[in-house]
Amino acid sequence: MSDAAREPAIAPDLARRVRLALLDVDGVLTDNGLYLGAAATGPGTAVGAEAPLEFKRFDIRDGLGIRLLVEAGIAVELLSGRPSPATSARARELDVPAHQVEAGHKLEAAERILEGHGLDWADVAVVGDDLADLPLLRRAGLPVTVADAVPEVLAIAGWRTASAGGRGAVREFAEALLEARGELAGALAAYERARTPAARREVTRAG
Repeated sequence: MSDAAREPAIAPDLARRVRLALLDVDGVLTDNGLYLGAAATGPGTAVGAEAPLEFKRFDIRDGLGIRLLVEAGIAVELLSGRPSPATSARARELDVPAHQVEAGHKLEAAERILEGHGLDWADVAVVGDDLADLPLLRRAGLPVTVADAVPEVLAIAGWRTASAGGRGAVREFAEALLEARGELAGALAAYERARTPAARREVTRAG
């Protein structure tokens, strides 16, 4: 999909139906990069016996995008085809569920998630970037991808971000979805109000 063909906005009728956003992790919340290393487990650790270390880079702006969706009543869950402690740590920080499965089983996991929410695929937005996401994207009411997704995913996406994965794409999607629902201005105002000194004093008194 070329820039000229890119949808300027998410269709309001599709946006208003979304009740769940399923987000891929690698290539969507990250830039697909991995930082691999090893750490000694104790004095005299032999070469090759170190504990493996893995780090991923997440864009902090995406966290706020996820928070805006959740506060607007849209459930957000992460669905990754590559189990990783870094993904688990980020999900805990964001306070959203993370499902980590083998890449070939993402559809089965997604079906279980939808069943748990009592939703149909028409109620779901999926944000993916690679071949393992195709079965989900083909079924989703709102299939979304990032600017640097593989061609096969770009070809079937209903909407794509201008940002690459791991570079604020999820924040861009969240704001576009809320804008299409007519809820963005209110969500941003509520976020700002909740963080004013007066609001914090109210929370303190209530506690």
